[in-house]
Parts: sequence; structure tokens; C-alpha cells
Amino acid sequence: MATANDVRALVDHLFRHRAGQMLASLTRILGARHLDLAEEVVQDALVQALRQWPFRGIPDNPTAWLIQAAKNRALDRLRRDARLRAKEPELQRWHVQPTCNAEDGLPDDELRLMFMCCHDALPREMRVALTLKTLGGFGVAEIARAFLANEATIAQRLVRARRKIQDDNIPFDVPGPADLPNRVDAVLEVLYLMFNEGYSAHQGENLVREDLVYEAIRLTDLLLHLPMAGSPKVHALMALMLFQGARLATRVDAGGDLLLLADQDRRQWDQGMIQRGFAHLKEAGRGDVLTLYHLEAGIASCHAMAPSWDATNWQAIVAYYDLLLALNPSPVAALNRSVALAQLHGADAGLRALDALHEHPQLRAYYLLPATRGELLRQRGDHAAAAHALHEALGLASSEPVRRFLRQKLSLLPA
Repeated sequence: MATANDVRALVDHLFRHRAGQMLASLTRILGARHLDLAEEVVQDALVQALRQWPFRGIPDNPTAWLIQAAKNRALDRLRRDARLRAKEPELQRWHVQPTCNAEDGLPDDELRLMFMCCHDALPREMRVALTLKTLGGFGVAEIARAFLANEATIAQRLVRARRKIQDDNIPFDVPGPADLPNRVDAVLEVLYLMFNEGYSAHQGENLVREDLVYEAIRLTDLLLHLPMAGSPKVHALMALMLFQGARLATRVDAGGDLLLLADQDRRQWDQGMIQRGFAHLKEAGRGDVLTLYHLEAGIASCHAMAPSWDATNWQAIVAYYDLLLALNPSPVAALNRSVALAQLHGADAGLRALDALHEHPQLRAYYLLPATRGELLRQRGDHAAAAHALHEALGLASSEPVRRFLRQKLSLLPA
């Protein structure tokens, strides 16, 4: 008999990896106007699993069980709503698809759902929140952390997004060639956020959430298989994800503690993912478009090909950051550039670059600013100032592995 913890772990996995697929198929069957109903029955099926599986055991095919539970719940609702009764025959035929056929397969439904959620009739913040909720399996709290917003704001945003889909009759479909480029940009933004949340979780016991990382990669790969959507920028994002994803196994040690890039065992990096990353980077170079994804993938490629931290091509990385900042003057990119600059020209050069960011409003609550300053001050030998900066970072960090890492750094400073 499975324990409650076993069941919860499995249901959480299915929620992340199957709920979006189930929701996409149900939305196709019921219609985009009934997205809220589709979400409700999928959620009910997952709750049913949490209640029943600890006592009845985990079924041999958990996904099929969830689909049947969702189907039963949806059929019950359909029979009580005259407007939906015509959907019953198609719903009865819904089952676990054995293939990914363009006509019948689940991925095609997921693409339609992605593009519906990223329709230009929806404001940007609604698009991102809705896609993270429906396809990424994000909870309201997780989306709030990604947006640095409160949960009530995100919940209201989701309600308004669903209502706008109904009111504007937004289609559940892949856009035509004229609309595709803008809609792809919105989808890529969401996938990028999803990947980053998995690669460096903002809160909780785990620094890395591999399920989110691999789900973002899967959905990006899905997008690449759509005719006319496999543009250089999509390949660039895929390259970035693969280069960084190759390092997942070495981002924490056996105890779950943070390992910096300089301390990672590069022999454990996934060489298959790195090779795929370079293949996508080559495809990203076709054409004359240069995006943030291209430049970030270029930086990641420098790390992927370096045999060691000291042998990294820091000059190329600084040049990539200069281009990145010219394209998008992000304070986080400027912070990362200061680290590369310190590697190239010494700790003082890095600290001077940090001085310009000290009062930036977007970095006031960002633990990496004082953490970076603390490390560079330690390298310069100013241990008292380093301790002060690390204590400041500790007060801002919310991920427990990061907090442990900062406490360890503090403990190694001379008294």
C-alpha cells in the first residue's frame, strides 16, 4: 500500500506533467469558453486521487485513472447543462492517446492551449499567469513569486483572463502565419519564466525543481515541431535551456546544498544535452535576428565548452553581456556582468561595476546583489565588509539551500 507521501509525490508529478495535457484536450472538447469547467474537473480528479490512492492503492495506469475520473466529472456536469450535452459523444471517446498524431495527439492540443493563453487580446501579465497556471501546473503562490506580486493579485488576474477569453470568444487554435511571430514571442516569454523558476527556485527546500526545467524544455521542443514556429529565436531559447539544464545534476551536492559553477564537477554535466544545445545554437544563427535568448545562450555556451572555471573565456562573456545590456538594460544582467568582469580584471573592477547598481530599485530585495558584493570583498581581503554584505544577503534570501550556503560562507570568514 502506498504511503500518503508516495501518493502526494506522484500526484504532484502528474499535476505538473499531465494536468496541462488533460486540460488542453478537455478545452478542445468543451470549447475555450468553458476553460474554467475544464480546470475544475481536472483539479477534482487530482483531489480524488489524493483521497483514494492512499487507501485503495496507486492504479497501474495513473494517467488513465485521472482521465477517467475527469471524464466522469465532466459527463456529470454536461448532463446537467443543456448547452453542453452535444459534447457528450466526443467526451466519451476521450482516452489516453498512444501516439502524438497531429490530428489526435495531445501535443497538438497543448499547442492550441498555449496560443490561446498567449492571445494578443490578453494583456501580457494575464498571458503569462494563465499559461503558467494551465500548462505549467503552477499554483497561484508560485506565479505570485515569479511576478513578485501578492497571491490575491494573481488570483484576480487569472479570473479576468478567463472572463476575457469568454467575452472575446478567443479561439482555441494555432494562429495563422500573419499572427504567429508575435504570438510565439509571448509563448517564449512564458517558457523562459517557467525554466528559470525551475532552475533557481525562489523559495522552499529545493534549489532546483527539475520537473519545471524539463517541462519547459518539452514545451519548447513542442513549439519547434510546429511548422513556421521553428524560428531562430525558438532555437536560441532551446539552446539556452539545454546548456543550463545539462548542469542540473551538479547544482547541489548530495545534501542539497548549493554548488557554484566554479565548484561543480564538469565531468557530470550531461554531454548529450550540451551537444543538442550546440545544434540548436547553430540553427539559432540562421537569419539576421538577435534576441536576448541568443545572447544568453552564447554566455551559457562559453561555460559549456570551458574545461574549468579558470579556463572560461571571460572576455567573450563580458562582450556578450555588453551586447545584452545594449539590447535590454536589465539590472540583473548588469549584476551578472560584474561577476564576469571581476574574473577578467579582478575583484576591484567587479566592485566598481556593482557600485552603479547599489540603489537600483529592482535590486533592493535581491539577495544576489549583497551576496556578490560579499564574495568580491572577501576576495579583496576586506572580511568585515564581506561579513556585513553576506548578512544582508541572508536577510533577503528565501530559498533554504541558498540560506545554508550564505551561512557557510559567513562561517569561513576569519573572526
